[in-house]
Amino acid sequence: MTDRSQRLPHIDKLDPAHALVIAGERRAGADGTFEVDDPATTDTIATVANGGVADATAAVDAATAAFPEWSGTAPRERSDVLRRAYEAMLDDKDRLVELISAENGKSRADAAGEVVYAAEFFRWFSEEAVRHDGGYAEAPAGGVRNLVTHKPVGVAALVTPWNFPAAMATRKLAPALAAGCTTVLKPAAETPLTALAVSDLLHEAGVPAGAVNLVPTLDAAGVVSTWLSDERVRKISFTGSTGVGRVLLRQAADRVVNASMELGGNAPFVVAEDADLAAAADGAIIAKFRNAGQACTAANRFYVHHSVAERFLEELTARTARLRVGPAETGADLGPMITRRAADRVEAAVEQAVAEGATVRFRGERPDAAGYFVPPVLLGDVAPDASIVADEIFGPVAPVVVWGTEAELLEMTNASEYGLAAYVFSRDLQKAIRIAEALDAGMVGVNRGLVSDPSAPFGGVKQSGLGREGAREGLKEFQETQYFSVGW
Repeated sequence: MTDRSQRLPHIDKLDPAHALVIAGERRAGADGTFEVDDPATTDTIATVANGGVADATAAVDAATAAFPEWSGTAPRERSDVLRRAYEAMLDDKDRLVELISAENGKSRADAAGEVVYAAEFFRWFSEEAVRHDGGYAEAPAGGVRNLVTHKPVGVAALVTPWNFPAAMATRKLAPALAAGCTTVLKPAAETPLTALAVSDLLHEAGVPAGAVNLVPTLDAAGVVSTWLSDERVRKISFTGSTGVGRVLLRQAADRVVNASMELGGNAPFVVAEDADLAAAADGAIIAKFRNAGQACTAANRFYVHHSVAERFLEELTARTARLRVGPAETGADLGPMITRRAADRVEAAVEQAVAEGATVRFRGERPDAAGYFVPPVLLGDVAPDASIVADEIFGPVAPVVVWGTEAELLEMTNASEYGLAAYVFSRDLQKAIRIAEALDAGMVGVNRGLVSDPSAPFGGVKQSGLGREGAREGLKEFQETQYFSVGW
Protein backbone atom coordinates (compact mmCIF):
# COMPACT_ATOMS: atom_id res chain seq x y z
CA MET A 1 0.00 0.00 0.00
CA THR A 2 1.23 3.47 -0.91
CA ASP A 3 0.40 6.43 1.28
CA ARG A 4 -1.37 9.18 -0.65
CA SER A 5 1.10 11.76 0.68
CA GLN A 6 3.88 10.03 -1.28
CA ARG A 7 2.29 11.29 -4.49
CA LEU A 8 2.66 14.94 -3.60
CA PRO A 9 6.46 15.12 -3.92
CA HIS A 10 6.14 13.65 -7.42
CA ILE A 11 3.66 16.35 -8.32
CA ASP A 12 5.64 19.18 -6.74
CA LYS A 13 8.81 18.14 -8.57
CA LEU A 14 6.93 18.47 -11.86
CA ASP A 15 6.50 22.21 -11.21
CA PRO A 16 2.93 22.24 -12.57
CA ALA A 17 2.70 26.04 -12.22
CA HIS A 18 5.05 26.10 -15.22
CA ALA A 19 3.41 23.24 -17.10
CA LEU A 20 3.52 24.82 -20.55
CA VAL A 21 6.40 23.44 -22.60
CA ILE A 22 7.24 25.65 -25.59
CA ALA A 23 10.51 25.49 -27.51
CA GLY A 24 11.91 23.24 -24.80
CA GLU A 25 11.26 25.74 -22.01
CA ARG A 26 8.80 25.60 -19.14
CA ARG A 27 6.38 28.51 -18.89
CA ALA A 28 3.51 29.84 -16.85
CA GLY A 29 0.22 30.17 -18.69
CA ALA A 30 -1.08 33.32 -20.33
CA ASP A 31 -4.47 32.68 -18.70
CA GLY A 32 -3.31 32.07 -15.12
CA THR A 33 -3.76 28.64 -13.54
CA PHE A 34 -6.35 25.95 -12.94
CA GLU A 35 -6.73 23.27 -10.30
CA VAL A 36 -6.47 19.52 -10.79
CA ASP A 37 -8.43 17.34 -8.37
CA ASP A 38 -8.02 13.74 -7.26
CA PRO A 39 -11.39 12.11 -8.13
CA ALA A 40 -10.87 9.55 -5.36
CA THR A 41 -10.87 12.24 -2.65
CA THR A 42 -12.10 15.40 -4.42
CA ASP A 43 -8.96 17.13 -3.01
CA THR A 44 -6.98 19.56 -5.13
CA ILE A 45 -3.59 18.01 -5.84
CA ALA A 46 -2.02 20.57 -8.19
CA THR A 47 -2.32 24.09 -9.54
CA VAL A 48 -1.44 23.97 -13.22
CA ALA A 49 -0.48 26.63 -15.75
CA ASN A 50 -3.46 27.54 -17.92
CA GLY A 51 -2.45 28.10 -21.52
CA GLY A 52 -4.35 30.45 -23.78
CA VAL A 53 -4.62 31.38 -27.43
CA ALA A 54 -1.34 33.29 -27.36
CA ASP A 55 0.39 30.22 -25.92
CA ALA A 56 -1.18 28.06 -28.63
CA THR A 57 0.31 30.29 -31.31
CA ALA A 58 3.70 30.32 -29.57
CA ALA A 59 3.64 26.51 -29.53
CA VAL A 60 3.08 26.45 -33.31
CA ASP A 61 5.91 28.98 -33.74
CA ALA A 62 8.23 26.63 -31.87
CA ALA A 63 7.07 23.50 -33.72
CA THR A 64 7.45 25.25 -37.07
CA ALA A 65 10.97 26.42 -36.23
CA ALA A 66 11.97 22.92 -35.09
CA PHE A 67 10.48 21.09 -38.08
CA PRO A 68 13.37 21.44 -40.56
CA GLU A 69 15.89 20.03 -38.08
CA TRP A 70 13.74 17.18 -36.78
CA SER A 71 12.35 16.13 -40.16
CA GLY A 72 15.89 16.19 -41.53
CA THR A 73 17.24 14.03 -38.72
CA ALA A 74 18.26 10.57 -39.81
CA PRO A 75 15.60 7.92 -39.10
CA ARG A 76 18.07 6.01 -36.95
CA GLU A 77 18.59 9.04 -34.73
CA ARG A 78 14.85 9.51 -34.32
CA SER A 79 14.60 5.80 -33.54
CA ASP A 80 17.28 6.07 -30.85
CA VAL A 81 15.48 8.96 -29.17
CA LEU A 82 12.24 7.00 -29.01
CA ARG A 83 14.02 3.92 -27.72
CA ARG A 84 15.59 5.96 -24.92
CA ALA A 85 12.13 7.36 -24.09
CA TYR A 86 10.76 3.81 -23.88
CA GLU A 87 13.48 2.75 -21.46
CA ALA A 88 13.13 5.93 -19.40
CA MET A 89 9.40 5.43 -19.09
CA LEU A 90 9.78 1.93 -17.73
CA ASP A 91 12.54 3.08 -15.36
CA ASP A 92 10.16 5.79 -14.12
CA LYS A 93 7.17 3.45 -13.89
CA ASP A 94 6.51 3.86 -10.16
CA ARG A 95 6.34 7.65 -10.35
CA LEU A 96 4.09 7.56 -13.41
CA VAL A 97 1.74 5.10 -11.68
CA GLU A 98 1.42 7.52 -8.77
CA LEU A 99 0.72 10.46 -11.07
CA ILE A 100 -1.90 8.58 -13.09
CA SER A 101 -3.74 7.23 -10.06
CA ALA A 102 -3.60 10.64 -8.38
CA GLU A 103 -5.11 12.72 -11.18
CA ASN A 104 -7.18 10.04 -12.91
CA GLY A 105 -8.17 7.91 -9.90
CA LYS A 106 -7.67 4.53 -11.56
CA SER A 107 -6.41 1.56 -9.59
CA ARG A 108 -2.69 1.00 -9.26
CA ALA A 109 -2.99 -2.19 -11.31
CA ASP A 110 -4.74 -0.31 -14.13
CA ALA A 111 -2.22 2.54 -13.92
CA ALA A 112 0.73 0.14 -14.03
CA GLY A 113 -0.76 -1.60 -17.05
CA GLU A 114 -1.21 1.73 -18.76
CA VAL A 115 2.42 2.77 -18.21
CA VAL A 116 3.72 -0.43 -19.79
CA TYR A 117 1.25 -0.10 -22.69
CA ALA A 118 2.11 3.58 -23.17
CA ALA A 119 5.85 2.93 -23.17
CA GLU A 120 5.43 0.22 -25.78
CA PHE A 121 4.36 2.84 -28.33
CA PHE A 122 7.80 4.43 -28.00
CA ARG A 123 9.47 1.05 -28.55
CA TRP A 124 7.21 0.05 -31.46
CA PHE A 125 7.64 3.33 -33.33
CA SER A 126 11.34 3.44 -32.59
CA GLU A 127 11.44 0.31 -34.73
CA GLU A 128 9.05 1.64 -37.36
CA ALA A 129 11.01 4.91 -37.69
CA VAL A 130 13.66 3.13 -39.75
CA ARG A 131 11.21 1.14 -41.90
CA HIS A 132 9.68 3.73 -44.20
CA ASP A 133 8.00 2.13 -47.18
CA GLY A 134 8.71 3.20 -50.73
CA GLY A 135 8.34 1.98 -54.28
CA TYR A 136 10.14 1.82 -57.59
CA ALA A 137 8.57 0.59 -60.79
CA GLU A 138 8.59 1.01 -64.54
CA ALA A 139 5.50 2.76 -65.86
CA PRO A 140 3.31 0.42 -67.94
CA ALA A 141 3.87 2.49 -71.07
CA GLY A 142 7.64 2.28 -70.64
CA GLY A 143 10.24 5.00 -70.73
CA VAL A 144 9.39 6.29 -67.23
CA ARG A 145 10.25 5.11 -63.74
CA ASN A 146 7.84 5.84 -60.88
CA LEU A 147 9.60 6.44 -57.57
CA VAL A 148 7.32 6.54 -54.49
CA THR A 149 8.39 7.89 -51.12
CA HIS A 150 6.88 9.32 -47.94
CA LYS A 151 7.58 12.50 -46.04
CA PRO A 152 6.38 13.92 -42.70
CA VAL A 153 3.10 15.77 -42.98
CA GLY A 154 4.39 18.74 -40.94
CA VAL A 155 3.34 20.30 -37.65
CA ALA A 156 0.83 17.99 -35.94
CA ALA A 157 -1.75 19.08 -33.37
CA LEU A 158 -2.51 16.32 -30.87
CA VAL A 159 -5.54 16.37 -28.56
CA THR A 160 -5.82 13.66 -25.90
CA PRO A 161 -8.48 12.58 -23.35
CA TRP A 162 -8.30 12.02 -19.59
CA ASN A 163 -9.04 8.29 -19.36
CA PHE A 164 -5.57 7.11 -20.46
CA PRO A 165 -3.39 10.17 -19.89
CA ALA A 166 -0.09 8.41 -20.66
CA ALA A 167 -1.11 5.98 -23.41
CA MET A 168 -3.18 8.44 -25.43
CA ALA A 169 -0.24 10.85 -25.45
CA THR A 170 2.38 8.29 -26.48
CA ARG A 171 0.08 6.70 -29.06
CA LYS A 172 0.13 10.02 -30.91
CA LEU A 173 3.55 11.42 -30.04
CA ALA A 174 5.51 8.29 -30.94
CA PRO A 175 4.35 7.92 -34.57
CA ALA A 176 4.42 11.67 -35.16
CA LEU A 177 8.03 11.91 -33.99
CA ALA A 178 9.01 8.71 -35.80
CA ALA A 179 7.67 10.17 -39.04
CA GLY A 180 9.64 13.38 -38.54
CA CYS A 181 6.75 15.63 -37.53
CA THR A 182 6.92 18.21 -34.78
CA THR A 183 4.00 18.45 -32.39
CA VAL A 184 1.75 20.63 -30.27
CA LEU A 185 -0.12 18.65 -27.60
CA LYS A 186 -3.18 19.61 -25.59
CA PRO A 187 -3.85 17.10 -22.79
CA ALA A 188 -7.19 16.90 -21.00
CA ALA A 189 -7.58 19.50 -18.25
CA GLU A 190 -8.49 16.72 -15.80
CA THR A 191 -5.15 14.94 -16.29
CA PRO A 192 -2.33 17.26 -17.44
CA LEU A 193 0.31 16.02 -15.00
CA THR A 194 1.04 12.71 -16.72
CA ALA A 195 1.42 14.44 -20.09
CA LEU A 196 3.88 16.87 -18.50
CA ALA A 197 5.91 13.96 -17.12
CA VAL A 198 5.95 12.27 -20.55
CA SER A 199 7.09 15.52 -22.17
CA ASP A 200 9.95 15.77 -19.67
CA LEU A 201 11.01 12.19 -20.41
CA LEU A 202 11.04 12.85 -24.15
CA HIS A 203 13.23 15.92 -23.75
CA GLU A 204 15.59 13.99 -21.50
CA ALA A 205 15.72 11.29 -24.17
CA GLY A 206 16.95 13.81 -26.72
CA VAL A 207 13.92 15.27 -28.48
CA PRO A 208 15.08 18.72 -29.64
CA ALA A 209 13.51 21.92 -28.32
CA GLY A 210 10.30 22.68 -30.18
CA ALA A 211 9.61 19.15 -31.41
CA VAL A 212 7.21 18.48 -28.53
CA ASN A 213 5.21 21.44 -27.19
CA LEU A 214 2.64 21.12 -24.41
CA VAL A 215 -0.31 23.45 -23.76
CA PRO A 216 -2.53 22.46 -20.80
CA THR A 217 -5.65 24.64 -20.79
CA LEU A 218 -9.21 25.11 -19.68
CA ASP A 219 -9.93 26.79 -23.03
CA ALA A 220 -9.77 23.67 -25.16
CA ALA A 221 -11.97 25.15 -27.89
CA GLY A 222 -9.89 28.31 -28.13
CA VAL A 223 -6.53 26.53 -28.21
CA VAL A 224 -7.50 23.82 -30.71
CA SER A 225 -9.37 26.28 -32.95
CA THR A 226 -6.23 28.44 -33.00
CA TRP A 227 -4.23 25.45 -34.20
CA LEU A 228 -6.77 24.44 -36.83
CA SER A 229 -6.94 27.98 -38.23
CA ASP A 230 -3.14 28.26 -38.43
CA GLU A 231 -1.91 27.46 -41.94
CA ARG A 232 1.29 25.99 -40.51
CA VAL A 233 -0.58 23.15 -38.79
CA ARG A 234 -1.06 20.32 -41.27
CA LYS A 235 -2.38 17.51 -39.06
CA ILE A 236 -4.97 17.08 -36.32
CA SER A 237 -5.11 13.86 -34.30
CA PHE A 238 -7.96 13.79 -31.78
CA THR A 239 -9.24 11.22 -29.29
CA GLY A 240 -12.50 12.03 -27.56
CA SER A 241 -16.25 12.17 -28.02
CA THR A 242 -17.94 11.85 -31.38
CA GLY A 243 -19.70 15.18 -30.85
CA VAL A 244 -16.45 17.09 -30.41
CA GLY A 245 -14.87 15.11 -33.25
CA ARG A 246 -17.57 16.30 -35.64
CA VAL A 247 -16.88 19.91 -34.66
CA LEU A 248 -13.15 19.51 -35.23
CA LEU A 249 -13.69 17.80 -38.57
CA ARG A 250 -15.80 20.74 -39.74
CA GLN A 251 -13.03 23.12 -38.69
CA ALA A 252 -10.37 20.94 -40.32
CA ALA A 253 -12.36 20.95 -43.55
CA ASP A 254 -12.00 24.72 -43.86
CA ARG A 255 -8.28 24.29 -44.56
CA VAL A 256 -8.38 20.64 -45.68
CA VAL A 257 -6.23 19.59 -42.72
CA ASN A 258 -5.19 15.94 -42.54
CA ALA A 259 -7.35 14.50 -39.74
CA SER A 260 -7.34 11.36 -37.59
CA MET A 261 -10.27 10.86 -35.21
CA GLU A 262 -10.62 8.18 -32.54
CA LEU A 263 -14.13 8.77 -31.25
CA GLY A 264 -16.89 7.16 -29.20
CA GLY A 265 -17.72 3.49 -28.89
CA ASN A 266 -20.58 1.19 -27.95
CA ALA A 267 -18.88 -2.19 -27.96
CA PRO A 268 -21.02 -5.34 -28.09
CA PHE A 269 -19.84 -8.39 -26.15
CA VAL A 270 -21.25 -11.55 -27.72
CA VAL A 271 -21.51 -14.86 -25.88
CA ALA A 272 -22.53 -17.78 -28.11
CA GLU A 273 -24.38 -20.85 -26.89
CA ASP A 274 -21.18 -22.95 -27.09
CA ALA A 275 -18.90 -20.43 -25.36
CA ASP A 276 -16.63 -21.36 -22.49
CA LEU A 277 -18.64 -19.41 -19.94
CA ALA A 278 -15.85 -19.16 -17.38
CA ALA A 279 -13.51 -17.75 -20.03
CA ALA A 280 -16.24 -15.42 -21.27
CA ALA A 281 -16.86 -14.11 -17.76
CA ASP A 282 -13.12 -13.60 -17.25
CA GLY A 283 -12.98 -11.70 -20.54
CA ALA A 284 -16.02 -9.66 -19.55
CA ILE A 285 -14.33 -8.50 -16.35
CA ILE A 286 -11.43 -7.13 -18.39
CA ALA A 287 -13.52 -5.72 -21.22
CA LYS A 288 -16.08 -4.06 -18.95
CA PHE A 289 -14.37 -3.05 -15.73
CA ARG A 290 -10.86 -2.00 -16.75
CA ASN A 291 -10.49 1.64 -15.67
CA ALA A 292 -13.95 1.31 -14.07
CA GLY A 293 -15.51 1.07 -17.51
CA GLN A 294 -14.11 4.43 -18.59
CA ALA A 295 -12.65 3.30 -21.90
CA CYS A 296 -13.86 3.76 -25.46
CA THR A 297 -13.23 0.05 -26.06
CA ALA A 298 -15.15 -1.03 -22.95
CA ALA A 299 -17.83 -3.67 -23.47
CA ASN A 300 -21.00 -1.61 -23.33
CA ARG A 301 -23.78 -4.10 -24.13
CA PHE A 302 -23.72 -7.84 -23.55
CA TYR A 303 -25.52 -10.14 -25.98
CA VAL A 304 -25.78 -13.65 -24.50
CA HIS A 305 -27.50 -16.60 -26.13
CA HIS A 306 -30.72 -17.37 -24.29
CA SER A 307 -29.66 -20.95 -23.56
CA VAL A 308 -26.68 -19.84 -21.46
CA ALA A 309 -27.78 -16.40 -20.22
CA GLU A 310 -28.48 -17.44 -16.63
CA ARG A 311 -25.29 -19.43 -16.29
CA PHE A 312 -23.23 -16.60 -17.76
CA LEU A 313 -24.79 -14.11 -15.34
CA GLU A 314 -23.96 -16.43 -12.45
CA GLU A 315 -20.32 -16.66 -13.57
CA LEU A 316 -20.09 -12.90 -14.12
CA THR A 317 -21.79 -12.11 -10.82
CA ALA A 318 -19.35 -14.29 -8.89
CA ARG A 319 -16.40 -12.47 -10.41
CA THR A 320 -17.89 -8.99 -10.17
CA ALA A 321 -18.64 -9.52 -6.48
CA ARG A 322 -14.91 -9.93 -5.85
CA LEU A 323 -14.04 -6.51 -7.30
CA ARG A 324 -13.06 -3.98 -4.67
CA VAL A 325 -14.05 -0.35 -5.19
CA GLY A 326 -12.05 2.46 -3.59
CA PRO A 327 -8.99 4.73 -3.72
CA ALA A 328 -5.90 3.37 -5.41
CA GLU A 329 -3.78 3.22 -2.27
CA THR A 330 -6.24 0.77 -0.68
CA GLY A 331 -5.41 -1.81 -3.34
CA ALA A 332 -8.87 -1.49 -4.90
CA ASP A 333 -9.66 -2.94 -8.31
CA LEU A 334 -11.98 -0.13 -9.41
CA GLY A 335 -11.39 3.55 -8.89
CA PRO A 336 -13.82 6.47 -9.14
CA MET A 337 -15.49 8.16 -12.07
CA ILE A 338 -13.50 11.13 -13.27
CA THR A 339 -16.03 13.75 -12.02
CA ARG A 340 -19.20 14.00 -9.98
CA ARG A 341 -21.09 14.75 -13.18
CA ALA A 342 -19.82 11.51 -14.72
CA ALA A 343 -20.82 9.52 -11.64
CA ASP A 344 -24.29 11.07 -11.62
CA ARG A 345 -24.72 10.28 -15.31
CA VAL A 346 -23.87 6.59 -14.82
CA GLU A 347 -26.19 6.27 -11.83
CA ALA A 348 -28.98 7.97 -13.77
CA ALA A 349 -28.47 5.50 -16.63
CA VAL A 350 -29.00 2.59 -14.21
CA GLU A 351 -32.15 4.19 -12.81
CA GLN A 352 -33.49 4.73 -16.32
CA ALA A 353 -32.75 1.13 -17.27
CA VAL A 354 -34.65 -0.16 -14.24
CA ALA A 355 -37.54 2.14 -15.07
CA GLU A 356 -37.58 0.59 -18.56
CA GLY A 357 -37.85 -2.94 -17.12
CA ALA A 358 -34.30 -4.10 -16.41
CA THR A 359 -33.58 -5.95 -13.18
CA VAL A 360 -30.50 -5.38 -11.01
CA ARG A 361 -28.80 -8.75 -10.76
CA PHE A 362 -25.87 -7.41 -8.78
CA ARG A 363 -24.83 -4.09 -7.29
CA GLY A 364 -21.55 -3.63 -5.45
CA GLU A 365 -21.01 -1.58 -2.34
CA ARG A 366 -19.93 2.01 -2.48
CA PRO A 367 -16.82 2.64 -0.35
CA ASP A 368 -16.84 5.00 2.59
CA ALA A 369 -14.86 7.64 0.73
CA ALA A 370 -15.43 11.14 -0.56
CA GLY A 371 -14.65 10.42 -4.20
CA TYR A 372 -16.86 9.92 -7.22
CA PHE A 373 -17.30 6.18 -6.78
CA VAL A 374 -19.90 4.09 -8.58
CA PRO A 375 -19.98 0.39 -7.64
CA PRO A 376 -20.29 -2.22 -10.41
CA VAL A 377 -23.81 -3.10 -11.55
CA LEU A 378 -25.07 -6.07 -13.57
CA LEU A 379 -28.44 -5.74 -15.28
CA GLY A 380 -30.66 -8.53 -16.57
CA ASP A 381 -33.93 -8.50 -18.52
CA VAL A 382 -32.66 -5.65 -20.68
CA ALA A 383 -34.67 -4.92 -23.82
CA PRO A 384 -32.75 -4.72 -27.13
CA ASP A 385 -33.93 -1.13 -27.62
CA ALA A 386 -33.28 0.03 -24.04
CA SER A 387 -31.61 3.43 -23.70
CA ILE A 388 -28.71 1.94 -21.77
CA VAL A 389 -27.95 -0.24 -24.79
CA ALA A 390 -28.12 2.65 -27.24
CA ASP A 391 -25.88 5.02 -25.28
CA GLU A 392 -22.22 4.70 -24.33
CA ILE A 393 -22.21 4.10 -20.56
CA PHE A 394 -18.56 4.89 -19.79
CA GLY A 395 -18.90 3.35 -16.35
CA PRO A 396 -19.00 0.01 -14.50
CA VAL A 397 -22.45 -1.14 -15.62
CA ALA A 398 -23.08 -4.30 -17.65
CA PRO A 399 -26.53 -4.68 -19.29
CA VAL A 400 -27.33 -8.18 -20.60
CA VAL A 401 -29.59 -8.75 -23.62
CA VAL A 402 -30.49 -12.28 -24.77
CA TRP A 403 -30.52 -13.46 -28.39
CA GLY A 404 -31.62 -16.54 -30.31
CA THR A 405 -30.44 -16.53 -33.93
CA GLU A 406 -27.33 -15.05 -35.53
CA ALA A 407 -29.49 -12.93 -37.81
CA GLU A 408 -31.22 -11.46 -34.76
CA LEU A 409 -27.88 -10.95 -33.03
CA LEU A 410 -26.32 -9.07 -35.93
CA GLU A 411 -29.37 -6.88 -36.40
CA MET A 412 -29.09 -5.79 -32.76
CA THR A 413 -25.32 -5.36 -32.60
CA ASN A 414 -25.02 -3.44 -35.88
CA ALA A 415 -27.92 -1.10 -35.15
CA SER A 416 -25.56 1.26 -33.31
CA GLU A 417 -24.09 4.27 -35.08
CA TYR A 418 -20.75 3.39 -33.46
CA GLY A 419 -18.26 0.76 -34.56
CA LEU A 420 -15.05 0.86 -32.55
CA ALA A 421 -14.58 -2.45 -30.72
CA ALA A 422 -16.47 -5.70 -30.22
CA TYR A 423 -15.93 -9.04 -28.48
CA VAL A 424 -17.03 -12.56 -29.43
CA PHE A 425 -16.79 -15.73 -27.35
CA SER A 426 -17.40 -19.16 -28.88
CA ARG A 427 -15.61 -22.51 -28.71
CA ASP A 428 -16.26 -22.85 -32.45
CA LEU A 429 -13.57 -20.61 -33.94
CA GLN A 430 -15.20 -20.70 -37.37
CA LYS A 431 -18.43 -19.40 -35.87
CA ALA A 432 -16.59 -16.78 -33.84
CA ILE A 433 -14.76 -15.45 -36.89
CA ARG A 434 -17.98 -15.53 -38.96
CA ILE A 435 -19.72 -13.36 -36.37
CA ALA A 436 -16.67 -11.13 -35.96
CA GLU A 437 -16.47 -10.46 -39.70
CA ALA A 438 -20.15 -9.53 -39.78
CA LEU A 439 -19.86 -7.02 -36.94
CA ASP A 440 -19.56 -3.31 -37.73
CA ALA A 441 -16.39 -2.80 -35.70
CA GLY A 442 -12.83 -1.78 -36.44
CA MET A 443 -11.47 -4.19 -33.82
CA VAL A 444 -12.84 -7.48 -32.51
CA GLY A 445 -11.54 -9.47 -29.58
CA VAL A 446 -12.15 -13.16 -30.29
CA ASN A 447 -12.21 -15.19 -27.10
CA ARG A 448 -10.39 -12.43 -25.23
CA GLY A 449 -11.46 -9.26 -23.48
CA LEU A 450 -8.69 -6.97 -24.69
CA VAL A 451 -8.08 -5.59 -28.19
CA SER A 452 -5.47 -2.84 -27.72
CA ASP A 453 -1.92 -3.55 -28.91
CA PRO A 454 0.68 -1.05 -30.20
CA SER A 455 1.53 -3.44 -33.04
CA ALA A 456 -2.09 -3.54 -34.25
CA PRO A 457 -4.14 -0.83 -36.03
CA PHE A 458 -6.42 0.78 -33.44
CA GLY A 459 -9.54 2.53 -34.75
CA GLY A 460 -13.17 2.23 -35.68
CA VAL A 461 -15.78 2.58 -38.40
CA LYS A 462 -18.99 4.59 -38.77
CA GLN A 463 -19.26 7.30 -36.07
CA SER A 464 -16.28 5.89 -34.15
CA GLY A 465 -13.71 7.74 -36.18
CA LEU A 466 -11.30 8.02 -39.08
CA GLY A 467 -7.81 6.58 -39.45
CA ARG A 468 -5.79 4.17 -37.33
CA GLU A 469 -3.29 4.43 -34.49
CA GLY A 470 -0.57 1.89 -33.79
CA ALA A 471 0.99 -0.61 -36.21
CA ARG A 472 2.44 0.57 -39.52
CA GLU A 473 -0.81 2.38 -40.24
CA GLY A 474 -0.16 4.66 -37.27
CA LEU A 475 3.05 5.92 -38.84
CA LYS A 476 1.39 6.57 -42.18
CA GLU A 477 -1.18 8.82 -40.49
CA PHE A 478 1.67 11.32 -40.04
CA GLN A 479 3.12 10.99 -43.54
CA GLU A 480 2.30 12.29 -46.99
CA THR A 481 2.93 10.14 -50.07
CA GLN A 482 5.02 11.69 -52.81
CA TYR A 483 6.11 10.19 -56.08
CA PHE A 484 8.59 11.17 -58.76
CA SER A 485 7.99 10.43 -62.42
CA VAL A 486 11.52 9.98 -63.73
CA GLY A 487 12.26 10.19 -67.44
CA TRP A 488 14.32 7.18 -68.57
